[in-house]
Amino acid sequence: MRKMRLCFSKTGTAVYISHLDLMRTFQRAFLRAELPVRHTEGFNPHAFVSIALPLSVGFSSVCELLDFDLEDETPVESVPGRLNCALPDGIRVSGCYASQRPIRDLMYIAFDIQLIYDNGIPENAGKDLDILFAQGNLTVLKKSKKRKKAGKETEVNIAPLIQRISFAEENGILHCSAVLRAQDPGLNPRYLIKVIETYAPALAPDFSRYHRNSVYDRDLLRFF
Repeated sequence: MRKMRLCFSKTGTAVYISHLDLMRTFQRAFLRAELPVRHTEGFNPHAFVSIALPLSVGFSSVCELLDFDLEDETPVESVPGRLNCALPDGIRVSGCYASQRPIRDLMYIAFDIQLIYDNGIPENAGKDLDILFAQGNLTVLKKSKKRKKAGKETEVNIAPLIQRISFAEENGILHCSAVLRAQDPGLNPRYLIKVIETYAPALAPDFSRYHRNSVYDRDLLRFF
């Protein structure tokens, strides 16, 4: 049995597929592609897959990771093509390779966030937001994920979870390029908008889009 890892993208209408439905989609795809992968035990066995760092509904990405166990000597290079023939539009496997690094080594995620304003970008918005996020204290209300406090909001300074961030205008859209902590603890990029709403409400966008570009380890080297 070989421990394998897929890199895949989730774009277009597929961004509205939930995490659980995405796992089911891949389980069915492995079955249709007739790939011999390890299955769960019990009355309703299904392909055992694990997707790292679940992507929020509505987010797009080109750097998602999925781990699975391959039970025979199927050529690794054939796996992406076989799966892509069984996957819906918007989900595409770009690579398959032996899983050698634990997911806990994945430390940062790079995002491109589009800030969209109905009445145009406010004057000097990019420069003002660069100054705002350069502060060492960016305290916002953040929901806890700990079992005993799940759902409760507490004040958290998210500045230490931002590795780098910058803003630039392009084609009438304000782009935020950010590298954020991925886990233990991680930072959902929606909290960046919450910072703007809290500290600079006049610069808060009317709508925002989120896209994962790449993932990094502790040394800011590409994870895969």
